[in-house]
Amino acid sequence: MVLGKQLMEKFLFKIAKQWIAGNTVDDALISAKDAYKSGRHAIINKLGEYHTSKKQINTAMQEYQKIVNSFRKWKIRGAISVKPTQIGLSISQKECYRNFEKIIQDARDAHVFIWLDMESSEHTDEAIEIYHSFFSKYERIGIALQANLKRTENDLNDLLGIGAKIRLVKGAYREKARISFKTKKDVDDNFVKLMKILFKKGNEFAIASHDIKIIQKAQNLSIKYPRKFEFQFLKGLRDEIKPDLVKKKFVVSDYIPYGVNWLPYSIRRIKERKRNILLLGSSLIQSHRV
Repeated sequence: MVLGKQLMEKFLFKIAKQWIAGNTVDDALISAKDAYKSGRHAIINKLGEYHTSKKQINTAMQEYQKIVNSFRKWKIRGAISVKPTQIGLSISQKECYRNFEKIIQDARDAHVFIWLDMESSEHTDEAIEIYHSFFSKYERIGIALQANLKRTENDLNDLLGIGAKIRLVKGAYREKARISFKTKKDVDDNFVKLMKILFKKGNEFAIASHDIKIIQKAQNLSIKYPRKFEFQFLKGLRDEIKPDLVKKKFVVSDYIPYGVNWLPYSIRRIKERKRNILLLGSSLIQSHRV
């Protein structure tokens, strides 16, 4: 049974390395450098969440500090993406705020953008509170909002009222039907609805989707509503369309996860949408054709 599990993990890693940079900070920076050479920006995320060990939290903090301080040296246009439960929220709100303050200080000194990742719905209010608390201190902070949650339209309008910078995603966490849209069509429809609000009311936001139809709709909306925005893709996915978007002068960013916690992240990505399995296979084939 142990051997079977090891073989399965080995097989999954061969697939996962398509969108996971590797285990170390340098692996992530190398991937970011490759993206930047191709005209794309980079968003680096250390894998792992729900940390309750001070050692885990301190390691995450040190690695984000190293990334922030390495962008200029590596000549990369980059950002970091941080999960609240990765830096202390699972211990206390005070711990999380204290650590996020340190990250912001490093980011401010290095002129680096920070994305605050959104986690499961039990932490949505807390994440938005964190954003409100720190956006007034450092404007180069954005927050992810999930289109699969029914509450997101209200959250979006409230955040746009303070000039927030938004990353719109579909959402990768399993949520109850009472609070979330369950079918692909309903999630997609809500994503497009929220995206239209961003183009009408927002300025400086991100469309994070691998859906070709949604990407095309965003391009069409950008003609009617010229805005400062970017397309964001998971590393290794939709590489076939990224050059064309760059050529059209759109800002394109690769979201680059790294770290030893690649397995739960990868399983969640695959479970997120059934179409992701086909998309991963297609991207894998495309990468071998290059």
